[in-house]
Amino acid sequence: MDIIISNSSGEPIYNQISSQIKTMILDGRLQEGDALPSMRNLAQQLRISVITTKRAYEELERNGFIESYTGKGSFVKAQNAEIFREEQLRFIEDMFSNICDKAKLCGIELNELHEILEIVYGGQ
Repeated sequence: MDIIISNSSGEPIYNQISSQIKTMILDGRLQEGDALPSMRNLAQQLRISVITTKRAYEELERNGFIESYTGKGSFVKAQNAEIFREEQLRFIEDMFSNICDKAKLCGIELNELHEILEIVYGGQ
């Protein structure tokens, strides 16, 4: 499993791990039923504490991305596409809110934001 940890990032290591595994699940690199490395093995691979990997796995389980079974390990859980879409919409709305606040501070008008969005979204 290719997980990259950045010590210079302000993001906690457990969060970096859980977000990268979540991305692998959502983009299909990890499928329903796939086994994740044991917490101990992943900790050894990443050269971090087992407590950190345990926290990452607990977060993934709490958010419905994996299922863990004592003595068997952790596995990718079936995903509900509608729940994922709602989660992504909330995230995008939060980002737009931050962008709009910054734009207002800089005096950027809505039509200018719309032009920027069309360029970025359209890839032009």
